[in-house]
Amino acid sequence: MRAVILSSGGVDSTTCVGIAVDKYGAQNVTTVSAWYGQKHKKELVCAQKIAQYYGVRHRVIDLEASRIFDGSNCTLLEGNGEIRHGSYARQKDEKHGGMVDTYVPFRNGLLLSSVAAVALSEYPGQEVELYLGAHADDAAGDAYPDCTKRFTDAMYEAIEAGTGGLVHVRAPFVELTKAGVVEWGLRLGVPYELTWSCYEGGDVQCGECGTCLDRKAAFAANGVEDPVPYRV
Repeated sequence: MRAVILSSGGVDSTTCVGIAVDKYGAQNVTTVSAWYGQKHKKELVCAQKIAQYYGVRHRVIDLEASRIFDGSNCTLLEGNGEIRHGSYARQKDEKHGGMVDTYVPFRNGLLLSSVAAVALSEYPGQEVELYLGAHADDAAGDAYPDCTKRFTDAMYEAIEAGTGGLVHVRAPFVELTKAGVVEWGLRLGVPYELTWSCYEGGDVQCGECGTCLDRKAAFAANGVEDPVPYRV
């Protein structure tokens, strides 16, 4: 069995890398990052560092060239306003429900489909586990509907059918909180000091956007200090 991890350079996907390397060995693991027009490239830089740390093969795919997100008002994309600060729960309350402003239209669906093709190309004729780091906190209230168990179950069926039963989607955290993800990663010695979660660029993570707040809370829940610095 081989493993391909959709790697954003953040806590969740890096924990998936740790799981896959522990399970199958670095020689059988490939990480894949994507450029899709996001506001900064920090996640690509961190994903490369994480691949180097684990000694796994790394690839970068380019979805931005297709201009597939043209017209989207998602604030995570370049040129689309400011990143909203505050917890996801607060953001949803302010919007009276629905998806948060940083939801990129069907991004995980596009990425899983693309990386399934990478998996078949990297490991022709072999079975591959395709890891997605979606977790229950992101799925709550459909803030990010492409992080829900309903979504990952459907993508499992579609990708397994469309790859002749060779590629299997794995979403090990889909019913786990981010605190649970961090707990798992701490047991594996995941290098969280190399990760980047913040939606804003710069040299230091902001500490105020939804993903920064979730990250800080997850480490606090485990009684350990987050190893990365924050502006706030």
